[in-house]
Amino acid sequence: MKILVTNDDGIFAQGLWTLVKALKKIAQVIVVAPHEEQSGIGTAVTLRHPLRMQRAKPLVPEVETYSVEGTPADSVILALAKLAKNKIDLVVSGINHGPNLGDDVLISGTVGAALQGYLHGFHAVAISIDAWEDPYFDAAAELAVLLAKRIESHPLPANIFLNVNLPNLPPSQIRGLEITHLANISHTNTVKEENDGKEGFYQLIRQRIDKAADNKTDVWAIEQGNISITPLHTSLLNKPSPTIPDSICSDLLQELQR
Repeated sequence: MKILVTNDDGIFAQGLWTLVKALKKIAQVIVVAPHEEQSGIGTAVTLRHPLRMQRAKPLVPEVETYSVEGTPADSVILALAKLAKNKIDLVVSGINHGPNLGDDVLISGTVGAALQGYLHGFHAVAISIDAWEDPYFDAAAELAVLLAKRIESHPLPANIFLNVNLPNLPPSQIRGLEITHLANISHTNTVKEENDGKEGFYQLIRQRIDKAADNKTDVWAIEQGNISITPLHTSLLNKPSPTIPDSICSDLLQELQR
């Protein structure tokens, strides 16, 4: 088994190398990750500048490692096009500092990297932990190993990839594992004005909404002390769009042509 590992926290992030160390016990691992932290970059790809990819010193011995001056999505695209090509069995992105729940998946670089693996026809998993300080990375890494083994013996359906989130607990205190769906609205965005001596200086602030989560959502699972595994897909590519009534179309055209 050969696994491509990437992340959005940067090539030297602790979570990435905890993951690599665990996966190396069961598979050949190649690491291709951004040269610096890229959280919140989502699915962004670099189109207007050349990408530089160079070998980096691995923090786990004998692991082929590359640093990319680009986004997490760039890293996966380069890896699959130039390094691994069709030799990859699984793409794993993480382990991310902080959760990727609900609508956070739309801006998550961790999920964006896994999405590229999925779009290129490979099994893919994004894995995050609900902690910014003192995370239990070992628990997440061991879960990644179990998932990799499971996917090897029982491949995922072709139309999904997995977004995995763990509560920040030792394995013995995790209450369960839930197959979940995305919480409908999990975060809010606001703006705070800063003062740096110049006008027009603002900081975007993203905060989790403090409300009771619906059962079986990813937010609910984490709040209950459970692991959340959410199957994701891009239905726009493989399902017809919902129809819009003809009356709306004709009304719009009439308004336009007045």
